[in-house]
Amino acid sequence: MATLQSRFDPNDAQAMENARAYDALLADMQEKFAWALGGGGEKMVARHYARGKILVRDRIDLLVDPMTPFLELTPLAAWGLYGNGVPSAGIVTGVGTIRGVTCMIIANDATVKGGSFFRETVRKHIRAQDIALENRLPVVYLVDCGGANLKNLEDVFPDQEHFGGTFYRQCRMSAEGLPQLAAVFGECTAGGAYIPALADEFVMVADNSSIHLGGPQIVKAAIKEVVDRDTLGGAEMHSCVSGVSDHFAADEREAIARLRDMVGALNYPQKAHGDIRSPRAPLYDAAEIPAIVGTDLSRPFDQREIIARIVDGSDFHEFKPLYGETVVCGFAHIEGYPVGFIANNGVLFSESTLKAVHFIELCDQRNVPLVFLQNTTGFMVGSDAERGGISKNSAKLVYAVSNTRVPRYTVVTGGSYGAGNYGMSGRGFRPRFMFMWPNARLGGMNPDVGSSVLMDLRRASISRHPATEEELAAYEQELRDMFETKSDPYYCTARIWDDGIIDPRDTRAVLAMCLAVGAMQPPEPGNRPVYRM
Repeated sequence: MATLQSRFDPNDAQAMENARAYDALLADMQEKFAWALGGGGEKMVARHYARGKILVRDRIDLLVDPMTPFLELTPLAAWGLYGNGVPSAGIVTGVGTIRGVTCMIIANDATVKGGSFFRETVRKHIRAQDIALENRLPVVYLVDCGGANLKNLEDVFPDQEHFGGTFYRQCRMSAEGLPQLAAVFGECTAGGAYIPALADEFVMVADNSSIHLGGPQIVKAAIKEVVDRDTLGGAEMHSCVSGVSDHFAADEREAIARLRDMVGALNYPQKAHGDIRSPRAPLYDAAEIPAIVGTDLSRPFDQREIIARIVDGSDFHEFKPLYGETVVCGFAHIEGYPVGFIANNGVLFSESTLKAVHFIELCDQRNVPLVFLQNTTGFMVGSDAERGGISKNSAKLVYAVSNTRVPRYTVVTGGSYGAGNYGMSGRGFRPRFMFMWPNARLGGMNPDVGSSVLMDLRRASISRHPATEEELAAYEQELRDMFETKSDPYYCTARIWDDGIIDPRDTRAVLAMCLAVGAMQPPEPGNRPVYRM
């Protein structure tokens, strides 16, 4: 393969200004991560410790194999919602290795509202299960759950994508041979009881854990029986009398050790498929990416500079380099795993769109997974573009993305607007994983275009709804602020529209984990023709 030659000068004045501006973004991101890691706050954490319990992320550290990474998903879920009172939506999800088996881990944080489920908690739980199903991963549940939040039942209870959808998925995955294992660390009431009850095998911890469809208060209200929590559904009763629990553990560490043994007994081999090579470091330093990108989306950057800093040896076999130049396509490896890149270098014209379609077909034929690097305002508009067939050509890209059989991964490195988001494998097109950088923006229109369109409509109605120039200026600013707010990456990740905001310097490591997960499935059978666009 040809080796990419970087033209970036880190000592350039603009590069140094970009680096300084991006440092502020990264500092802000770390502050928000600290909010997520803090759980329910000092008081609730102290109460958790007083009960002899281990914090949720420390449980995960004990569960996964030593010196192996854990890819946490959407840690900033629910940021800015509920008065910022539900850090990480009260649940931690992610991919980790247990006894050599790559698993999806779903863990309740009981320091946050008792581990109860809010709208975003359900979305995050379901997203983790869907990732597990698509990538054929066993699921391990660390249960410390108070069930649905009773004040928000309309957001978590009745619909198919609500709390019941998590149980449905759990049953379906077990039926498809994807192991469902659990450890119960706290009280599992009402719907929370079904998480372990539907598991293939699970362990309960003495004293703190319990399982009951109705807690002592509900039992008293329903049938006038007065009973304590342990007698009703404690670990000893369920392990010795009801047989609901499969294992009994004296404390949390023993439960985690027992859970690791369960995974070790799964007989669940995971083999990598594809042209897996020995990893090589890129020739260029990923620490330079913030200085290349900056924080001003109006300043373009060459995605080749990003690719050169995340692929093995900075080697990149570029496809059609002289045609459709606003999209960069090519083959490379990341930590030894083969990958095809489709990266925006601007607006999507018909030529660049057709080039991307052709390249998708090549990757589909060769069983090469795709990584989309999004930075586009969308497809080109105007009379010339329409005469050139942008409507049908953009539709071809949407069709190709929807029907390719290879895994797809998406990183929003800049702007992701309108139908460009769709054509570049946005969340609606179900990439295996999707991440955003802290400088990224995602929306139906960028603030300039969106506010301009709505202002034109407002001015067109001026005869029916009079307004002064000052009122119009204030309205325009209000519109701009709205588009800015709703395209902000933290607004998006709070609502689980991505799988997390990542430091650009970590992109290679994150993609490598995702590619490794995807490589564990053999290619789908069937013919894969290439139709030249």
